[in-house]
Amino acid sequence: MKINNLLNFFAPKDQKFIPLLKETADTMKRSADLLQELFTISDMEQRNECCRLIKAEEIKGDKATGRILKALNETFITPFDREDIDTLADEMDDVIDAINRTAQKVMWYEPQSFPECTAHLTRVIKEGTIEVQGAINELAHFKRNDQELRKHYKQIKKLEEEADALYEKGIMALFHDEKNALELIKSKEIIQELEKTANKINNTGKVLKTIFVKYA
Repeated sequence: MKINNLLNFFAPKDQKFIPLLKETADTMKRSADLLQELFTISDMEQRNECCRLIKAEEIKGDKATGRILKALNETFITPFDREDIDTLADEMDDVIDAINRTAQKVMWYEPQSFPECTAHLTRVIKEGTIEVQGAINELAHFKRNDQELRKHYKQIKKLEEEADALYEKGIMALFHDEKNALELIKSKEIIQELEKTANKINNTGKVLKTIFVKYA
């Protein structure tokens, strides 16, 4: 029996993993929503409150990842390779952690303002999490329409490339326009964290591509 037939035979036996992965993806998307909002706020106290909300989502993400690991340890037959499930959960959790690290730097550094590129980078991050959400939703039935999953991970890659271009342009503009050395250092580190977050989302896309190649 081919591996795809085995997948179809065994997948209905255990349905807990897709809901758990969706939970993590939803937490990631909420974190990205808050991150985008954060970079529109000028009031320091409101910024700090937004950062606290992001931290709360990060804690939820850790708990969801823990539940996935527990389920893997307790389940004999999984719908995909358990290694792929574990890696996918870890990569999404890394995205949530990266969003939280960015928010923490905003809270610690208290920059006077945000460079223009940060708004574009947070948009790309949010769009990336939406693509991951869509891909996770497809995992439950992607054998019937595997091209939808393919579209999602290809779009994630395009967004990562856009983030790289925004990062380079943003850093160049920062060094050209910012005359305050301290503010320059703050903004540079924050921009770097945003770019790292986009890279983490792309890592999630790579895992989704691996699943597609194995089972489509």
